[in-house]
Amino acid sequence: MSAKAAAGWGSRYLPAIRPGSVALDPAEQFAVHQALARYAFALDQQDLAALEAVLTEDATWTFEIAGENDLGPVVGRPAILEFARDAMGAETDQRRHNLVNVVVHSADAGTALVHAYLLLTSNAGGSSGVIATGFYTFRLDHAGGEWRIAELFLGTDNAW
Repeated sequence: MSAKAAAGWGSRYLPAIRPGSVALDPAEQFAVHQALARYAFALDQQDLAALEAVLTEDATWTFEIAGENDLGPVVGRPAILEFARDAMGAETDQRRHNLVNVVVHSADAGTALVHAYLLLTSNAGGSSGVIATGFYTFRLDHAGGEWRIAELFLGTDNAW
């Protein structure tokens, strides 16, 4: 695919994550960031058990590619794991999901709304490069002493 999104296309998704109050101490904010890092590492290492551990049972994933093509929602941990397994099976390169500019927009003891940019890199054919950029919105729920991803929206600026 070669589609790319128009400048500012993602702004229609941002009102839902306007900054609010963040009632989490620094240790809990760090725990939220760690859950997102575990998500990225699980994808990059193709570790479905680690991915499963960072999702709620009823998690939802939704994607918009280049502001045009919708994917999902993929609903429920088993469906997400199957979706991820299929995507990983099609990869022929080493991908790295770099989450940057991670911001906790609002949070309390039970829920955190987070925004982050995606810089997806690939090492294919012996050279590294950026294959996609975009943004995530996450809702994480705190249960059983851990933060887990309950909702994920990924909007990419380009198709690859």
